[in-house]
Amino acid sequence: MADASADGGRTAPKKTFFQTLELDTRLLGMVGAFIVVCVMFNILTDGRFLTPRNIFNLTIQTVSVAIMATGMVFVIVTRHIDLSVGSLLATCSAMMAMSQTVWLPQALSIDLGSPLIAPLAIIVGLITGAVIGGFQGYLVGYLAIPSFIVTLGGLLVWRNVAWYLTSGQTIGPLDEAFQLLGGIAGTLGVTGSWIVGLIAVAFACFAIWNARRGRIAHDFPVKPVWAEIAIAVVAAIVILGFVGTLNAYDVPSRVLERQFEDAGQTLPEGYTQGYGVPYSVLLLIAIAIAMTMIARKTRLGRYIFATGGNPDAAELSGINTKLLTVKVFALMGVLCALAATVASARLSFHSNDIGTLDELRVIAAAVIGGTALAGGLGTIYGAILGALIMQSLQSGMAMVGVDAPFQNIVVGAVLVLAVLVDIIYRKKTGDA
Repeated sequence: MADASADGGRTAPKKTFFQTLELDTRLLGMVGAFIVVCVMFNILTDGRFLTPRNIFNLTIQTVSVAIMATGMVFVIVTRHIDLSVGSLLATCSAMMAMSQTVWLPQALSIDLGSPLIAPLAIIVGLITGAVIGGFQGYLVGYLAIPSFIVTLGGLLVWRNVAWYLTSGQTIGPLDEAFQLLGGIAGTLGVTGSWIVGLIAVAFACFAIWNARRGRIAHDFPVKPVWAEIAIAVVAAIVILGFVGTLNAYDVPSRVLERQFEDAGQTLPEGYTQGYGVPYSVLLLIAIAIAMTMIARKTRLGRYIFATGGNPDAAELSGINTKLLTVKVFALMGVLCALAATVASARLSFHSNDIGTLDELRVIAAAVIGGTALAGGLGTIYGAILGALIMQSLQSGMAMVGVDAPFQNIVVGAVLVLAVLVDIIYRKKTGDA
């Protein structure tokens, strides 16, 4: 009789380091691609790409596309597509800009700077996004019009609705409180950022421990303790390294001088202050957590992935796939409104070209992040990482002097390559 192994008599095949960690191989591939892109552009730009300033700018530039990419995951998973997100972003931005500068001041006799302006404008944008998204979902779900056609029409309609709302004019400046969600105008500062970073590390460690406890409670196999510790350590290093990098981007001295003068004080000699984590990044993190919880822990999330896996079986099992389609597109509309808030706040005004080609960037981010165009598969963190890779490519090419047309050529080629790699991966793993 063979000697019993430590795991209860079964002799398991020897695992590699990464197999023991049980990490998603596609996630590792995306992380590897991101690292290669960053190192390559850092070399080509003589070290300018990985400076705190550029990482800060890269982060806030990624947020609006990443927010919409989280919703696009659900849309594509349910075997639909949304080509209207860039135009819907423009319409929501126009509604919020007009609310701040014209409609609310006239209706409520309040001016920019009132504490009511920014919250009410954001509510107007959210309602606009939800209604338009739900309407498009109704056309797709209940009237059985293909989502490609509905949202292609939406791409044209909502872009021009935004133009008519503003009479083709640039609207701004927007409310200062509203601009806090744009990035550089609103950050936590060094101390607040470290506090949030430590909370994030604690949350990550708790999530790892809680997942292990749940697997043990249900008698599922678990990773070795050292593997769990290794993952927790890497997560802590990434989180605190990210926070430290953003804290290292110093506020310009002229801005500090103005702040001290406004407070009736004199700027001390040698005094510096870091920007820290932008509020827009916190918004993205909150959305990512919420969307992940929806995908993994709620009935809506289970219905979305069940419908994407097999729509006929889902309908036969009692899932109202028509209503589900309306909900998914309405959620996409809400996320477009949030993305519009970030995008217009970063610019401090609404412009007619805001969100142009964002639909392609959002779809590319979701697909590069591992969302299957055939439906049924996709992750929120993958879409966000895909958005970061896309923005890194564009930012890096701009820094080395590549013109905009060639940047679009590269982005298109990367999108096709990502789909090809996904197809090959699924064939090799039997997920095709």
